[in-house]
Amino acid sequence: MHAIDPLILSQTRTSFSLLVLIPILAARGGWKRMRLPRRDLLQCLVLGILGVAISNYFYYVAIQKTSVAIAIIVQYTAPVWVLLFVVARRQQRLTLQRIAAVAVAITGTALTTGMIGGKSAPHVDAYGFFAAVLASFSFAFYNVGGHQILLHHDRWRVLVWTLFSASVFWLVLNPPWRLAGSAYTLSQWTFLLAFSMISVLGAFSFYFLGLQYLEPSRAIIASCLEPVFSILLAAAVLGEGLRPVQFVGIVFVLSAIVIVQLPGRDSASKEAVVVDPIE
Repeated sequence: MHAIDPLILSQTRTSFSLLVLIPILAARGGWKRMRLPRRDLLQCLVLGILGVAISNYFYYVAIQKTSVAIAIIVQYTAPVWVLLFVVARRQQRLTLQRIAAVAVAITGTALTTGMIGGKSAPHVDAYGFFAAVLASFSFAFYNVGGHQILLHHDRWRVLVWTLFSASVFWLVLNPPWRLAGSAYTLSQWTFLLAFSMISVLGAFSFYFLGLQYLEPSRAIIASCLEPVFSILLAAAVLGEGLRPVQFVGIVFVLSAIVIVQLPGRDSASKEAVVVDPIE
């Protein structure tokens, strides 16, 4: 297919998912299933724009300008940013284990993007790398801001309002008449619909099903396999090469994510920060 703009990909991903999710929730519980207190509703609307919409867009820009491997690895440093934030807010203590996780993640990102690794290191598009970093910050913001809401409200209720906010945001930036005039083919619109169902509604359905059997800390460690699968699929389907030094960087970043999630000596204090990707 011809190229699809990252904005269109981000816009249709949230909008199509919202159009399918609202009737499902309405049939199961009506308006009461979707209602939120005003303060929480406002927070969901902010998360939808600064979290879901911005994270999605810059993530796809990073893929377009660099590669799947670089984009997803940089984005998956988001748990490190979350950790630094909660330490600054004195919600967690800065331990040797957490310092090691930050150092390993930064080293892994540098190896993966080719910033270090010898003369054969590939050139990385500066804008693409910057977009990946912005996606990582936005992803971290979504998880920090949404943590308290998810403690008190049904996840699907929070999801529907974040998707609503992101969809309205994109409609303002890219109105329906402009979207209709984008001249995409039927096969492209079919892909966009299928992509929305699989990557948003399908992924979340399976992840929440897993949460019924796994505690969140174990579920999030299992979800760290996503970068591995993405990079392997990109190599197999898109023909993206993976040099040995990049493989080492991937191992470093994934190790950092696991280290962050490992229980420390102060685990009894229940300092839980859920970092659940929704890119």
